[in-house]
Amino acid sequence: MPVNTTTSGKKEIPEGLWTKCKKCEQIIYNKELEENLKVCPKCGYYFRLSARERIEQLTEPKSFKEFDEHLSPTDPLGFPDYAKKIKSYNVPDAIVTGEGKIGPYKAILAVMDFEFMGGSMGSVVGEKITRAAEKAIDKKLPLIIASSSGGARMQEGVLSLMQMAKTSAALARLSDKGLPFISLLTDPTTGGVTASFAMLGDVIVAEPKALIGFAGPRVIEQTIRQQLPEGFQLSEFVQQHGMIDIIIERKELKNTLIKLLNYFVSPGKKA
Repeated sequence: MPVNTTTSGKKEIPEGLWTKCKKCEQIIYNKELEENLKVCPKCGYYFRLSARERIEQLTEPKSFKEFDEHLSPTDPLGFPDYAKKIKSYNVPDAIVTGEGKIGPYKAILAVMDFEFMGGSMGSVVGEKITRAAEKAIDKKLPLIIASSSGGARMQEGVLSLMQMAKTSAALARLSDKGLPFISLLTDPTTGGVTASFAMLGDVIVAEPKALIGFAGPRVIEQTIRQQLPEGFQLSEFVQQHGMIDIIIERKELKNTLIKLLNYFVSPGKKA
């Protein structure tokens, strides 16, 4: 008598339930990963966050009000395939700006998104950071910028490079008004972003093991033809050499920002 070997009753595992850690290669249940703020519970590897995820982790529920969301890049130089590439993403550009509450404190936030062209800084990123600084001045609020970027966007040439001076000038005006700027460095923060606004914070905070520098380690090794020390350009190395102030684990980041805002902001500036 033939044996029925059909598997019609077999349940298939839905896609999107599991994620493989890029460091330890362990399989993680996505719900567990989300509950752990996208930090691997096995080895502590920090997954990159989108701008929206970062904002959700840092701000009070439904408190964030985005502004300048309509700004999107053009193709001023006619760079090959650039116009097509920027239309392929489901977000307008590599940064989200707005006003939100962190604990009891209102703040202006600018949060970069590495998923959009490596978080590169073009005209829109520079303009939105400048407007965020101006909004902070107008509303007399602290400014927090979370960086995650490979640097200036080569497809916009000198128009991208000029954003370094533009954003730095805006932050100088913020400083002249006596308003605080907290800079949060996440993996990676490199290139023209490091050489401009990311390193101008009154307090510079970094996540653990974040790559922070100007040129990448491979470029430096090929240039100087020497092997770099272990951990070179990671946040721990950078802190030891005086470039950042504190390294904070992701689970403690919101509470740390609340403490910093409490120090900087007078009681009258609470929401």
